Amino acid sequence: MDLSLLLHDTLAIGPISLITLVGLVVLTIEALHNKTENINCWISLVGLAAALVLSLVQLPTTGTAFSDMIATGGYASFFSAVFAAAGLLTVMLSKSYIKKQSIEHGEYYAILLFAIVGMMLMAAATDLVTLFLGLELMSLSFYILAGFVRRRNESNEAALKYFLLGAFATGFLLYGIALLYGSAGTTHIPSIVGKAGMLASSTMFLIGCGLLLIGFAFKIAAVPFHMWVPDVYEGSPTTVSGFMSTGGKAAAFAAVLVVFAPALVRGVEPVRDVLAVIAALSMIVGNVIAIAQTSIKRMLAYSSIAHAGYILVGVIAANSYGAQGVLFYLVAYTMMNVGAFGILSYLESEDGKNVSFDDYRGLSASRPTLALLMGIFMFSLTGIPPFAGFFGKYYVFAGAVQAGYTWLAILGVLMSVISAYYYLRLVVLMYFSEREQDAPVIAVPTSGLGMAALVLSAIALLGFGIYPSVVLNFISHFF
Repeated sequence: MDLSLLLHDTLAIGPISLITLVGLVVLTIEALHNKTENINCWISLVGLAAALVLSLVQLPTTGTAFSDMIATGGYASFFSAVFAAAGLLTVMLSKSYIKKQSIEHGEYYAILLFAIVGMMLMAAATDLVTLFLGLELMSLSFYILAGFVRRRNESNEAALKYFLLGAFATGFLLYGIALLYGSAGTTHIPSIVGKAGMLASSTMFLIGCGLLLIGFAFKIAAVPFHMWVPDVYEGSPTTVSGFMSTGGKAAAFAAVLVVFAPALVRGVEPVRDVLAVIAALSMIVGNVIAIAQTSIKRMLAYSSIAHAGYILVGVIAANSYGAQGVLFYLVAYTMMNVGAFGILSYLESEDGKNVSFDDYRGLSASRPTLALLMGIFMFSLTGIPPFAGFFGKYYVFAGAVQAGYTWLAILGVLMSVISAYYYLRLVVLMYFSEREQDAPVIAVPTSGLGMAALVLSAIALLGFGIYPSVVLNFISHFF
């Protein structure tokens, strides 16, 4: 290979190259020295901040690299910025959390960085092989991070369940890729999408799409491939759960929007019908079961299933309004859930307690700042204006109405009303209930980095809610 071409392509995928390099540096430092957690944390923060800036700089320049296997700029850079921001907030929240949980090891940051590289590859993939490599890199990193608290049985259980079910889902995905290659004669995603209309009558193509959809449905935590979510989110370190539910979901949806592009969804009606059923079931099951939860982590896990359904509504719309709504929703959801899980990680005790609804009674009296921030995240998750969560739902539902799927939009609105019960229940407990006399006071360690991450998330939700055009102006050029 021409070295100048290799250098050009490496620079073209700058955020991916940079995070890969930072991950290798962090891993090398951890291998050569002991007690490198602090320096690795700061190296990760600087690397992620640089990747975020580089992604925004490369946003206007679109193209491809490495023999048309990876997209550059535009859509890919937008998601690279989202993943870098999610990673940045997660690292800021993790510094005090992993120390409190006695899992302060330098490789934590390296694995987190490699997960982000996998996410970026998924969003930038123009070939099914590249997409699979990114998906597996992200998944393997998450399997390890889920079981990072090795002394805790729940963490080991989470890692094992996630690994076994994830490997099973990977089999469906690979078989689907093989069938798509057999029917379309290529693994190049734009070529497959372009041929979708002609291949719509091919049984092999339809089965391939179905198997691929199963693999993606597992990653986005959509019904009926959702059963792993509550146990994995509950058993994993809380900051990891937040990152899984945001970065991991956003990466999977980035891949879904590339493979099941509006042209393919419109041209292959069976795929659209299956997606509509999955979206409806996800919204119903996620919201209804979330009502019965006593653990906030499990409630957020089931609500993430419901949010997968909401976002799928935008995919089903298969128009520019719906696709732009999906991207805006993913940005808002990243801020909302990273913040909500961040509050939990702040208040969680060394033995994994203080994550139930009852533990948050009267929190506004003892921890007013944290109660206010949690209230903002809950309002935004509910979809109450002027927060970004409202506009995320508005755009995907408006796209569905425009596409003739009014029933799906109505169902989404009804399920959002139901979600208000369990989200606002937490707000009511924090502000309008008194803590029991014999209940232990929640001790919160001081962490400037963690608090900064929470405040930044809340400001972003309010800012994007009041000025949604800040995000929409970027994404209006992609679809």
